[in-house]
Amino acid sequence: MSTVETIGLIAGGGQFPLLVAKGAAAQGHRVVAVSFKGHSNDDVHNIVDNWKELKLGQLTKLVNFFLENGVTQVVMAGTISKPKAFDMRPDLRTAKMLFRLATKGDDVLLRAITREFESDGFKVVGPHVYAPELLTPAGLLTKRVPNEMEANDLVVGWKSARELGRLDIGQCVIVKDGVITAVEAIEGTDAAVKRGCSHGGKGCTIVKVFKPGQEDRVDMPSIGYRTVQGMKDNGATCLGVEAGKSLFFDLDKSIKFANKHKITIVGLTEEWFEEK
Repeated sequence: MSTVETIGLIAGGGQFPLLVAKGAAAQGHRVVAVSFKGHSNDDVHNIVDNWKELKLGQLTKLVNFFLENGVTQVVMAGTISKPKAFDMRPDLRTAKMLFRLATKGDDVLLRAITREFESDGFKVVGPHVYAPELLTPAGLLTKRVPNEMEANDLVVGWKSARELGRLDIGQCVIVKDGVITAVEAIEGTDAAVKRGCSHGGKGCTIVKVFKPGQEDRVDMPSIGYRTVQGMKDNGATCLGVEAGKSLFFDLDKSIKFANKHKITIVGLTEEWFEEK
């Protein structure tokens, strides 16, 4: 019989924290959650054992809440609005942590937060441990196979996105006929898709990958039905997402929609490219 843990869920927006909370509870664990005003999905409050709402940057209160509730594992799940995060008023502990950072890219910041939790004795666990069904499968996921241009653009996008990832810039690029038309930045994937397609026109390819050396316990790339809808609305025809290292929400619904609109979706791996 597995050990019952108390999971400290740091809940952002979207359905992800709900799926993680339900998955952890289904495995027999107790779940307590911290949410952030203006960022989080408050529905998580209804399905956890205890919760507390804080303002972004209140690291001391967050840690104390977890300690008071006997948390043994910390899991981060859900989106945080990056533009809104600039309005954060950090407490002293958060300010000291930020001051020590040379840069404040996503990966650097999340690694620092992870170290803070570990220094208090918490084990930081990837959310996919409690929602493994969200991991992107490998290979062709839709009926239509990428055409020659799309296949070449997947190669360009794969290489380019990984290089950008090493710089901790973004996880997604938009490609058309070998040309990068947009790079994901602070605006997020969906806005980058719209911008890239406005430059490249119909037939763009979207590639989203795991950043090399990225902290996979706290920041896996994710994609979902809304992105596939946005591809159709903006004329993009091919989506490549790194398999096994990214999260795909509403996969079955996305595949059905993609097949209807002749969009191709591929779960990318190194082996997939070697076979082409």
